[in-house]
Amino acid sequence: MVALHELTPRLRQGQELAPADIAAAAAALAEPSEPAGDAAKADFLRALADKGETPAEIAAFAEAFRARALDPGVADIAPRAIDIVGTGGDHTGAFNISSLVVLTLACAGVPVMKHGNRGITSKCGSADLLAGLGFKIDAPPEKLRAALRELGYVFFFAPAFHPAFKHIAPARKLLAAEGRRSVFNVLGPLINPGRPAHVLLGVFAEEWAPRLADTLSRLGAAAGLAAHGRIDATRGVDELTSATDTRVRGFGRLQDLDTVWRPEDLGLPRADFADLAGGDLAHNLALVEALLAGRGPAGLADTIALNASVALWICGRSPAPAAALPQARELLLGGAVRAKIAATREFFA
Repeated sequence: MVALHELTPRLRQGQELAPADIAAAAAALAEPSEPAGDAAKADFLRALADKGETPAEIAAFAEAFRARALDPGVADIAPRAIDIVGTGGDHTGAFNISSLVVLTLACAGVPVMKHGNRGITSKCGSADLLAGLGFKIDAPPEKLRAALRELGYVFFFAPAFHPAFKHIAPARKLLAAEGRRSVFNVLGPLINPGRPAHVLLGVFAEEWAPRLADTLSRLGAAAGLAAHGRIDATRGVDELTSATDTRVRGFGRLQDLDTVWRPEDLGLPRADFADLAGGDLAHNLALVEALLAGRGPAGLADTIALNASVALWICGRSPAPAAALPQARELLLGGAVRAKIAATREFFA
């Protein structure tokens, strides 16, 4: 833990850490430790957050933990693939939108590499919902590779691909008990083990959208957006929605995009945010059934279609962000997504 003891005072002095410093810190954080070592890890992460993590520091951490991740063996598909992911931590109780966006995109022929976890700050995370829809999240790597090729999408369960994180969990719990975040609250979306070239990233706070967009540019993403929905003057959501104005910041090929999208500008009626409400797994599974039967909240259906349309644009499959809305809505409501769920259940049966 010597590296952390040397680096923490520098952070308290407001110094930005160099890539070599981050590499040393990541190595120390990833090592097993006794309680005193966990306290030192928490102290380092606390000082880093208090200083404010720069895009260069976050990118260096992401590179360090990407290197420690298990390789799922999908590098041949990564240049065409996308991840639809949120940072979490907005505490809005919204439905797990990204899971149905994943299925819609897979129906459109865009390979999707979803990386996530079970619900931590929500009642139902992406892993929970996709598992409930039939995806076996603990399948071995060869089965996951086959899923990507046959179903058009895959879910990489973060704890299975990032074994080093178990040695950081005690320090994160210490910080969580204080109501504090750390750099690990934003690393998850940046360290997808499949390394898809495209990312649609929902961000928990508006000031983090440009920071994480810059980070993903530094990490070499081909194209993508960081998005934060403004619910009202005091609350936001880590989603692009039909119920909010959304701050969007591009990266990679879209790096010049920095604006606010309104639903009306994208050809959608503005929904009530209550349309996006989710619940526990049973509630969300019932909501999926209602959506696919055309009985779900209109704002939620529009939000899923909007995210799918924007993702198709990010991947170069559509000429404008909202141009693929009719296609996405037809895939969602016309039976294709229902058939994809049935194919998923059969694949993992």
